[in-house]
Amino acid sequence: MKIENIIALITGGAARIGRAIALHLAQKGARIALHYYSNTSQAETTFKELITIQPDSLLLRGDIRQRADWENMRQAILQRWGRIDILINNAAIFYRTPFFDIQDEDWDNFLNTNLKGIFLGSQIMGKVMVEQKSGKIINIADVSAETIWKDYIPYCVSKAGVLALTRGLAKALAPYVLVNAISPGTVLLAENYDAQEENRLIERTPLKRIGTPEDIARTVEFLIEGSDFITGAVIPVDGGRRLT
Repeated sequence: MKIENIIALITGGAARIGRAIALHLAQKGARIALHYYSNTSQAETTFKELITIQPDSLLLRGDIRQRADWENMRQAILQRWGRIDILINNAAIFYRTPFFDIQDEDWDNFLNTNLKGIFLGSQIMGKVMVEQKSGKIINIADVSAETIWKDYIPYCVSKAGVLALTRGLAKALAPYVLVNAISPGTVLLAENYDAQEENRLIERTPLKRIGTPEDIARTVEFLIEGSDFITGAVIPVDGGRRLT
């Protein structure tokens, strides 16, 4: 699949990794549906930058935990372009949850946003792709899905679910839709990390550096354009972090 002129929906596209993916694909000629939910100011700023690169882009607001919002986004995309080629499930939440502090609400937050949101989007957009007999879904997972961090258990479990869902979707949507996941390591620090925590992460990474959002964006590019014979795969982009 060539990137030029494809229609790509990127959830959580306003900032961080999602922003990098959106701008990278737009520079390659893709037409972007940029999704956001709560960060209106950041979304508008990113969208202004996006349309200087690709004027034929669309800004969409929606709660990915809600089926109706996904259906509204599908309708908007089909009305604009008549098809959807790529879904990049990037939107997620992340915060620290020491084990004995975990509340029911934490489980609901992580599983509904990080896992159910991907399921709903893949079901609703995936149906369009199956009907048009072409499409790719790329899920952004996390290295913690396999290593599990003790103070982030609900987050890690939600991302482990993303890996299982990716493999299930690859079977359910075959042969027309290819579904893969990317598992980033540390490519951006959380806002509350200090220099000591950064150094600790670097020391635990064999390549001895923090990655960049562009590392993920280039991997997305590969999964779109580099091969049409990969599905159900999980590609680690973590500087070797999963090995430690």
